[in-house]
Amino acid sequence: MKVMIRKASEQYTIYVAKKDLEEPIVEMEKPDLWGGWIKVANGWTLDLPEMPADTRLPITVDAKKRGTE
Repeated sequence: MKVMIRKASEQYTIYVAKKDLEEPIVEMEKPDLWGGWIKVANGWTLDLPEMPADTRLPITVDAKKRGTE
């Protein structure tokens, strides 16, 4: 799914246009965000692609939603 990731102050958020959904990222596997999973406030877990740590935000990427655990 296509998600836009941005950072406001120290908080990362995602926006999913097809669902008109904006949620904060509440947990992430890797401190530089890319190449691991993130947890979103609505309960979703998404896998993000590998990208350089200095990737400029906001950016739209293809993220993969994990099944419920």
